[in-house]
Amino acid sequence: MRLVKHVRKEKRETLMNSIPNKPSNTLKSETMNKITKWLHENDVKQVQCLIGDHTGVARGKVLPVDKFISEQGCRLGETILLQSVVGGYAAGDILWSLSDPRDVDMILEPDASACYLLPWNDEKTAMIIHDCYTPEGKEVTFSPRNLLKKVIKLYTEQGWQAVVAPEMELYLTQASTGESQELQVPVGKSGRTEAGRQSFSIDAISEFDPLMKDIYAWAKVQGLGLDVVVHEEGRGQFEFNFDHGDPLMLADQVFTFKRTVKAAAEKHGITATFMAKPIGGEPGSAMHIHQSIVDIETGQNIFADDNSETGFSELFSYYLGGLQTFIPEVMPMFAPNVNSYRRFLTGESVPVNLLWGIENRTVGLRVPDAPSAAKRVENRIAGADANPYLAIAATLICGYIGMMEKISPSEETTSRANGKLSDKLPLNIDLAISMMSESESMKKYLGEEFVRGFIGTREADYNHYKSEISAWERRFLLTNV
Repeated sequence: MRLVKHVRKEKRETLMNSIPNKPSNTLKSETMNKITKWLHENDVKQVQCLIGDHTGVARGKVLPVDKFISEQGCRLGETILLQSVVGGYAAGDILWSLSDPRDVDMILEPDASACYLLPWNDEKTAMIIHDCYTPEGKEVTFSPRNLLKKVIKLYTEQGWQAVVAPEMELYLTQASTGESQELQVPVGKSGRTEAGRQSFSIDAISEFDPLMKDIYAWAKVQGLGLDVVVHEEGRGQFEFNFDHGDPLMLADQVFTFKRTVKAAAEKHGITATFMAKPIGGEPGSAMHIHQSIVDIETGQNIFADDNSETGFSELFSYYLGGLQTFIPEVMPMFAPNVNSYRRFLTGESVPVNLLWGIENRTVGLRVPDAPSAAKRVENRIAGADANPYLAIAATLICGYIGMMEKISPSEETTSRANGKLSDKLPLNIDLAISMMSESESMKKYLGEEFVRGFIGTREADYNHYKSEISAWERRFLLTNV
């Protein structure tokens, strides 16, 4: 798969001017004209005005199309972004110190490049992803989408365009309403379930042809760049690959894809889950992120150097060094939930280290053997449960710091590394939260307000988890201790 495609040679100033802090009235009018035309062309009746919170949950409002057009967007409470997956919020001291003391709403501005039809709705419905601004027109600092835009802008200031290609793993399971019941592999069109692991089995994919056809048909309607689908190691586990492109566009597409797959599965009476480890004894699900950097002026991949012995540039080495050094400090952005850390088991296909190697899938940072235009690194640490905006922002900021501070990587790993645990990689949520909250580098580059807010929502979910007593505890501790 080629990761680097032709990038238009706009001047740096043009790209910088395309990322305004405050949308001008002219820009807002042009955006709404484009969106209004698109809504009318597609005979849309209602609009879902959406943002993604820290967990990646879609939150917002549903408006009749005429009301959406007349109001040119909508408003939403600022604290919604600091809501946890269980419905709670970051601790009060964080919540109120970060939010506006006037308790005013955010201004949600629709993005004309992030409009998607929802083919599964009976009534013609569109979802439009919005950006979050204060009433004064400043970007809300703890918005995941704004954070990714902030990181992209750092690259633009250097004359670089980041390019990414996510790979999303997921499980299909039988529909279940009982939380205490273990998830089961769904029945395919043959009337049978998978008897064992079916890695890369074509027939195993064919068992769910009706579902796959809907996913790809709906993705085409939405303009999602879905590429390959494969059957992964787990029973009922699949991986969908995306075409490479702009990080913000791909984050929007992954955000939309998750909703699309869940709706398609529900239509066919089963469940699609992006939990990192939904089934005991089966491999976890990841979000692998391929990434490279293009020089805006020349369109060349800055990771490649045909004159060097290795074919890789010095900047590529520094990028790797940044990933190895700083991934531990942003681990909650790759593994945001307690369940996320159940993936990291030695002996499984998931990496438990920050080593790198060419065509080595047992390390955390795989470097595909590719021609110059496609030189890239694949970050294999992130889980499928991660917020795509935050996971992509995290991997890009780590590489960016590496290039800025000229951090050298370790030597290439050419052997199997499944059992090689990193002494730096935090593989439990307690340590991960602690490391990110204390990271001066992340406070500097991502902003102290974002770090505080994000850690606050992670702690809120973790504290709720700790308040629940599990079946395992009752089974083994009730009468034995």
